[in-house]
Amino acid sequence: MTDIIKLTAAETAAKIASGELTAVEVTEAHLARIEAVDEKVHAFLHVDREGALAQARAVDEKRERGEKLGPLAGVPLALKDIFTTEGIPTTVGSKILEGWIPPYDATLTQRLKAADVVILGKTNMDEFAMGSSTENSAYGPTGNPWDLTKIPGGSGGGSSAALAAYMAPLAIGTDTGGSIRQPAAVTGTVGVKPTYGAVSRYGMVAFSSSLDQGGPCARTVLDAALLHEVIAGHDPLDSTSIDEPVPPVVEAARNGSVRGMRVGVVKQFRGEGYQAGVIQRFDESVELLKELGAEIVELDCPSFDLALSAYYLIAPSECSSNLARFDGLRYGLRVGDDGTHSAEEVTSLTREAGFGPEVKRRIMLGTYALSSGYYDAYYGSAQKVRTLIKQDFDKAFEQVDVIVSPTTPTTAFAIGERADDPMAMYLADLCTIPTNLAGNAAMSLPCGLAPEDNLPVGLQIIAPVMKDDRLYKVGAAVEAAFVEKWGHPLIEEAPSL
Repeated sequence: MTDIIKLTAAETAAKIASGELTAVEVTEAHLARIEAVDEKVHAFLHVDREGALAQARAVDEKRERGEKLGPLAGVPLALKDIFTTEGIPTTVGSKILEGWIPPYDATLTQRLKAADVVILGKTNMDEFAMGSSTENSAYGPTGNPWDLTKIPGGSGGGSSAALAAYMAPLAIGTDTGGSIRQPAAVTGTVGVKPTYGAVSRYGMVAFSSSLDQGGPCARTVLDAALLHEVIAGHDPLDSTSIDEPVPPVVEAARNGSVRGMRVGVVKQFRGEGYQAGVIQRFDESVELLKELGAEIVELDCPSFDLALSAYYLIAPSECSSNLARFDGLRYGLRVGDDGTHSAEEVTSLTREAGFGPEVKRRIMLGTYALSSGYYDAYYGSAQKVRTLIKQDFDKAFEQVDVIVSPTTPTTAFAIGERADDPMAMYLADLCTIPTNLAGNAAMSLPCGLAPEDNLPVGLQIIAPVMKDDRLYKVGAAVEAAFVEKWGHPLIEEAPSL
């Protein structure tokens, strides 16, 4: 089992295609790993053992019939519990959808199944993707496999923890303000936020519609690229879906190089609040890029300092609108429907019982920002700042091919440390939020351990809209250099469970 779960997704798929391993053997090995360690980690909210084994058997039958298998056929995956899955629960980490079984698959789920990827189950997350630590889940926090007393990031901490604990070689996350990249950074894994609109949002429970984006999570850059290629592409069911070819991300990951590229370093992405060890590893990464043949360009993007404030007006405003559909009348939890309460009272009682504190906080903030007399002062002003951020990115990408930064200002913090300080929690997304506001593509990959606590540090790479292949080209080059430096991928150093 140990040998199987340590394989990359690309290696696993090759062994299944050649007949060296069966998809059932691979799936059983990962299900056994989940059974052995997930009681401690709590990465999964629902494990679909029967469904996963049925998918695996179907792959083996295809191979026996001589059918051509796709690049990820038979490879197990952990799916964030925000995408609808026909026949198994989708809770979004909330009591308000506890036990809800969707009657349809999200487009992303359909594409995974069509590619013969084996879905092991649904992963834990901050309720409605609101948070940076997975502590806001109604079903309890997830632990970071590097140190179970630390957070695994959020909102997609279940997916990142599943990767770091070898419970799955692939995972899916969503990124509204950094919820793929920040968990990847603090768990020593790879996470990619594709260009906004590159991966369908149909069937993804909405938090902030102009910011939400699904994307791939893995332990290597190539594995992330292979998954990216499976899930990306135009979807007529999503009105924001981009009708353009998927960039050549797999080719870029197989041919990583930064020679001759211009790499930008933004001065706003450092300073007060950044952990010394994070800055040290980032500076070393910039030096490495120079050694690999990149030209480093200093950039000034003044509007980035306003990104956090703008985000926490735009995202709650859209959340206030999107979550209005959870009224206790159509699906999910219903409280007070005993014949003595009006429909309005049932809705109020249901929301009081079903939504957690962080979701209520953001609904109230958003409702206030959208209210009569305050719309222009708050939401309208935030959208103007968003335009300025996009303009800063446009100017920057006239000078450089990609931008690099730390993914997060600090390494993983202790569970409970920031629970009563929302502002401290929000600062975890300081480096990731500008990309969501502009709609660009971005990746986080490991760049070493912080010397003061021996926990993973993430390097963020940002590319222009629909130039996602640049992330993989640079990421693969950096990853190869780090593997040469350490002798193995960083994840191999994660403490054993």
